[in-house]
Amino acid sequence: MKAVALIPARYGATRFPGKLLATINGRSVIRRTYESVVQTGLFESVIVVADTDELIDEIVSHGGNAVKSKGLYESGTDRIAEVAANIDAEIIVNVQGDEPFVQKEPLEQLLNLFKGDFVNRVQVASLVQPLTDTALIKDPNYVKVALDLRNNALFFSRSIVPYPRNEDLLIQYYEHIGVYAFRKEALLDFTGWAVTPLEAAEKVECLRFLEHGIPIRMAITRYMGVEIDTPEDIVRAERLISEMGWS
Repeated sequence: MKAVALIPARYGATRFPGKLLATINGRSVIRRTYESVVQTGLFESVIVVADTDELIDEIVSHGGNAVKSKGLYESGTDRIAEVAANIDAEIIVNVQGDEPFVQKEPLEQLLNLFKGDFVNRVQVASLVQPLTDTALIKDPNYVKVALDLRNNALFFSRSIVPYPRNEDLLIQYYEHIGVYAFRKEALLDFTGWAVTPLEAAEKVECLRFLEHGIPIRMAITRYMGVEIDTPEDIVRAERLISEMGWS
């Protein structure tokens, strides 16, 4: 099963413009993400798909592989589909450029979901981790996921899902991690669809699959990391590096 990792990279993030070139202990967010994916050794190739020369130069000047996307896109998934169309691979993995701490074990879990029963084979998959901090559960920057009994995603939301109407229950919340995997044909189908209503409302691109009736199988992981969405996340990331003794 040939797998390729594509890292969509957009300079003009709404909440934190230029965040991918912000540095965490001296290395940019996009460079850390790229190097983390390469170091897993799971992929035939790893390519950053960026919208600006600055991001391309940041990767290429440090020996990495990057290409510039040609179009204007609503999502990172749309951006990587442009490149994926010309790649010979069965599985395309989308690692968001703001995931500098992505690790091998969760990515292996993700790839393993595509093995097995051909009839019921997984078309799209992604990652979640348990979320227990009350402040983060309420934070719209953290996308929550409700799962069915087979770990397929029922819904993705920036709101609290499920809502704790029954306060006597201990509810398990899950945070979506910005890593997706697709069979190539499912990815190309996605980019042929217009932005869907729930996707537009939540600004969560994988809702486009659910609105078209395509299940998304989720792997539950104990991913250790910080997704970079705000300047405060840089501080959290540097604190994590110090606590874990990482470089």
